[in-house]
Parts: sequence; structure tokens; C-alpha cells
Amino acid sequence: MSWMQKLYETYENCASAKDTSLLSICHTTQKAQIEIIIDNAGNFNRARVIAKDQARTIIPCTESSGGRAGIKPEAHPLCDKLQYLAGDFAIYGGEVTKGYAKNPTEPYEKYTELLQQWCDSEFTHPKAKAVFEYVKKGNLIKDLVESKVLFLDDNKKLLKEWRGDTKQEVPEIFKVTQNSIQGDAFARWIIEIPTDPQSAVWTDESLFDSWTRFYLSTKKTSGLCLVTGVNIALSDQHPAKIRNDGDKAKLISSNDISGFTFRGRFLSAEQACGVGFEVTQKAHNALRWLINRQGYRRGDLAIVAWSTVGKKIIDPLADPYSIFNIDEMESDSEILAATTQELAIKLNKKIAGYQGEIGNTAGVVVMGLDSATPGRMAMTFYRELTDSDFLHRIEDWHKSCCWIHNYHSKEIIDKKTGKKQKIKVRLVGAPTPNDIVEAAYGSKVDDKLRKTTVMRILPCIIDGEKIPRDLVESVVRRAINRGAMEAWEWNKTLSIACALYRKYQEKENYEMALDEKRAKRDYLYGRLLALADGLEEWALRQGGENRQTNAARLMQRFADHPFTTWPTIELALLPYKARLGKKTAKIEGLISKVTAMFEPDDFISDKKLSGEFLLGYHCQREARWYEKSIDKEIISEIEEEIV
Repeated sequence: MSWMQKLYETYENCASAKDTSLLSICHTTQKAQIEIIIDNAGNFNRARVIAKDQARTIIPCTESSGGRAGIKPEAHPLCDKLQYLAGDFAIYGGEVTKGYAKNPTEPYEKYTELLQQWCDSEFTHPKAKAVFEYVKKGNLIKDLVESKVLFLDDNKKLLKEWRGDTKQEVPEIFKVTQNSIQGDAFARWIIEIPTDPQSAVWTDESLFDSWTRFYLSTKKTSGLCLVTGVNIALSDQHPAKIRNDGDKAKLISSNDISGFTFRGRFLSAEQACGVGFEVTQKAHNALRWLINRQGYRRGDLAIVAWSTVGKKIIDPLADPYSIFNIDEMESDSEILAATTQELAIKLNKKIAGYQGEIGNTAGVVVMGLDSATPGRMAMTFYRELTDSDFLHRIEDWHKSCCWIHNYHSKEIIDKKTGKKQKIKVRLVGAPTPNDIVEAAYGSKVDDKLRKTTVMRILPCIIDGEKIPRDLVESVVRRAINRGAMEAWEWNKTLSIACALYRKYQEKENYEMALDEKRAKRDYLYGRLLALADGLEEWALRQGGENRQTNAARLMQRFADHPFTTWPTIELALLPYKARLGKKTAKIEGLISKVTAMFEPDDFISDKKLSGEFLLGYHCQREARWYEKSIDKEIISEIEEEIV
């Protein structure tokens, strides 16, 4: 129960935060479609359909209703679906949940009974009383129809689907309800009280507190809480809606009496797992709040890292430029040899800032959640670290897996037009796990493979584990297969492949700038291909042509058979050398110099090239872009293409 204890501590430390998404206990969230306005005496005033962007509503709930499911879902005590709120729901042909089919008024009876118990208690609230006075009249559907919120068919029953004139606009209720079924609408309340400016029930803290105190007074089951170690009121059920408002999966569930979840080991569910009611409510609310505020979510996968003291920390899966500020991470110098040092300096400053914010001894937790079925969730990753360990590992990841990328963008104001526009920027940093997945398997990778790969990368960031070899090889293969991708995608894949290979071969201490002294075969062959590619690209630009170079088209073949492919590429350069004339002297000299660096046996070997070939290619290409001997106009053209 360590994870729950950490979440409970986090809730206690963050309870004073002015963030409504950190829910009070005994409350949950729901998407509402109808807003009903009444006065403090329970008289109907008006109603309206709620826009989807305003639908999120905080509502009181019981243990049973907070994670309700099945054919007979329990009623919420205040805001709920129309089958619970409307006494005339069945009269107007409303279809109740399957389990209530034999007695269609049962949902309404359960709702009014629960609301009356609250109103009759010492913890009652004026707004709860106003709602009760209204709903017991049993004419909610009638009022909503008269307000033109709901619509009836010719038989005076709730219209199941809109079949109006095609020229007539579809009513809003059919646009916002699930499957366009107006009878499934969820309603919330506004109580207009002259002396109370807080008319909305979902923002009234006093109403929240009133329900919480009432519901806690009804808890009778007590026992040993495995989190706090004391005898307190135990929870019968645990909350759902952890990853989003529609999430039905639970981390703790013991209601499967016939499925042998605990039978054979314990006599009751409480013996298997006893957790205090307030503890589980606070822990789950904290987890929901953290995921919503700073978590990574993709399909069923959710990953979140947090400090138990509630201070802001680095998201290990976020884009490094959103973490460290894109302007600060952009290289200050055209001298690429300095980029590693610049990155280290800027990272150190940021890490020091975070460390000063949360201290050296604060606890940091990293948790991954996933579900194979709609009702059950599993913790797929869990680590507890000190603040200093966590920040050190994030820093190490961003330093050791970094490369020069040009696929990021930022917004600027055009000085001439005054309008915003996006431009691409050349930056240095580590790729995100999502970018790595797409570099390895393409942008159309299925969700299952995506989340599996992200979970394989996470230990590399948090635990410092080695990057999986098959993942590195997959990215390298795609980067070499240049013809299978558009230019932008290939450039992105190439820089990510270089980052991963550099990380995988960390002991080699590869620099991001060109290493003119490195005489390894694969690195040198990469340099040769870059020089040939650059020379032909230069000549094509001079001639006003826009097509792929021979070096680019033959990249896959060159990587598989470098010695036998190089003569083909070199011979194809002859007409371009003739076109450029003496201008090519510098590049031709570099080609000769690089060729001379080979060991004879290495040069004539036709063995397949490794990922180091891409590092040599990319580094030589970067150096070529900044060669001062090349015509300034050509430099400008190349830089414009990058941007």
C-alpha cells in the first residue's frame, strides 16, 4: 500500500491548493448536458442545454454511485441522469436502465430517498432542500419539454431521434447527449437565492462540505486501515474515473463474490484489503488530480510523476523544449562543437531551479497505469525516488540521449504583417518517447504497440537502463530507408536515430559536432555519403532543379553494400562537378581527405554499415552547412529549407 500512502500524503499536502480539480472526498465529476434553474422554494424558473466545453461538473456521490456500473446503477444524491431526477420519466416514455425495467420508478424512488435523508439530517443545506422540494413534485420532464430543452413525438413520448426537416437546425440536446438520446441526459442545478451569489451547486464549497459531513456520519463499518495502521471507518468500494471522467476501471476491487477474487483466502473482502474511507477517497482524488494536471495519457495508458510535497517537477515524458523553455534550449552559437557544453550549462541551471523548489529530501513518485478490460486497472510501473535521484536521472537522460533536431517549431510575430506564424528551429535535446515510437514504427503505429514501447522506454529514463537494442535497430533501419518517407519525416527520423544510437553506444562518447579525427570505417563512409549528397544538392540548386540526389536515392543500398555502391555515386557526381567548376575544390578535397583516412581493408570491405554511419553522415552534413568557403547565398538557401 506504499503507493496509496504516497497519494494520501500528497492530498494532505496539496489540500489547500486553489484547484477545483482536486476534489473533496465523497465527490466525483460528470459531464452534464442540461442545466436546471430553480428558486430557493423549489419552483422551476428555466432550463438550458449546456455546451460541451462547459459540461464538466463536480457532484456529490456515495461509494456505490461514485464507481457505479452494471444493470442497476446507484443514484447520486443531487445531480444525476433524468431517470433518477424525474418522477414523470416513465410517463413520457423514458427508457430506464435494464435492471430497473420491471419497476421504472425505482431510480426516482432511490434518488428522492437518499436526498431526503440528507435534507432531514443535521447536515442539511438550503440548496439540497430546494432541489428536493422541486423533484418531489414529479414534473421535471414536463417542465423541460415546455422550456424546449426536450422534445416529444406525436404520441407525447420523448423523441428517440431527431427527424425534423433537413433544413431545420437540429436541437442542441441531440448534439450533446450520448448517441443523441435525450433521455440519457445528465442534469445539474442552479438555485437562485437572493442573498447567495454562489448559485451553481457544482461550485458551492459549503454544499460540498455539507454532503461530506452527512455521508461520513452514515459510515458504520470500521477496522484496521492498512495505509494508516489505525482503526477507522473502512471503505466498502473504491473510486473509479481515475484517468478521465468516463473511466470505469478501478485499481482496487473486491465485489466479485462469485468470481473468487478473494474467496479461498479470506472470509470477506475487508480481510483481503482494509483501507480507510477517507484515505482511499483522498488517495484516488489526488491521483485523478495529478494525471489531469501533469500526466501523460494515451489510450488506456497513463503515466504521472509527482512530488509528495505538491511542488512542480519535471515531466519525464514531456518534450524537453516545453520543460526547459524552447528559447533557452535553442543553440546560441553556430559553432556546433559548443552545443554539448551549452546544453549542459542550461540543463544544470534548470535542474538547480527545480531542486531549489522542492528540496533534496522530498519524495518523487513515478507511476504507470494501464487496463486490459474496462473494469480493472493495473499498476504497470512504480518507482519511489528522492528528489535529487529523480532530477539526476532526468538530467542524465537529456544529456546522454541528445542530438541536433530541426523538427520543432515556435510561434513568432511577423514584423511585416504583424501576424503569428510558426517557424521551425534547430535545437539540441533528447527526443520524447512518443517521437521515438513514431521514428521506430511510423506515425500510424497502433495504440497497443505505442504504449508498450513507451513503457519500455520509461525505465531507460527513470532507472537508467540501456535502450532496447531492437528499438535502436528499428529506428536506424527506417532512417536508412530514405526513399520510403517524405523529406520532413526522414529528417526527423534521422536525428532521432542519431540520438538513440549515441545513447546506446554511450561508451564511445560520440560528439554531436563533426569529429575529424575519428577514423572508424562506418563513420567515414557516412561522411563520404554526406559530402557527395551535398555536392550534388548544391549543383541542383544552382541549376534551379528540385529533386532527390543520387546519394539520397542510393542510401539504403549504400548502407548495405558501401564499397560496391560508392563508385556509382562518385561517377554520378561528374556532371555536377563540371557545372560548378572550381567552386567544388573544397568539397572534392574533403572527399579525398576522408577517403585517405580509411584503413585499406576497411575501405574495400562491403560489410553492412551500422548506425554509426548515420552519425558520420549527419555530423558531416551539419558541418557542410556552416562551411564558410561555400557561397553565402547557398548557405542562406539551405538554412531556409531547414526552417
